[in-house]
Amino acid sequence: MWEPTNRQWWVLLVAALLLVALWPPAEGRSLALTFVNWSVDPAGRLPTLPDPLAFGESDDVVAVEAHDLQARMYDELYARGGWTRLRLELKVARDPFNRATERQLLVVFGVLTAFLVWRGRRL
Repeated sequence: MWEPTNRQWWVLLVAALLLVALWPPAEGRSLALTFVNWSVDPAGRLPTLPDPLAFGESDDVVAVEAHDLQARMYDELYARGGWTRLRLELKVARDPFNRATERQLLVVFGVLTAFLVWRGRRL
């Protein structure tokens, strides 16, 4: 009977942890992406680009000024470029594919990893 080597066990463990971290939940973001969103702004100080004003809110001067201030703060940071721009983008990043496609790709990754570990006796 085939017994995996120590290195093969580690490959299987890393693949399993990746599957768990990248698996998209029914609602929200994957664990890995949630961690990325949090890690670029752990204190929650970076602004986000505000949604457009709702119908009828454009008559409210206070709402318009608050919206413009938030948009201006975001634009000023975004214009700096570099790491700041990347942090702003990663703060609101979402999973790259829809949930069904992402799950299928992750299953393919897991099956291929298991097959290659099983067939690759030299790992």
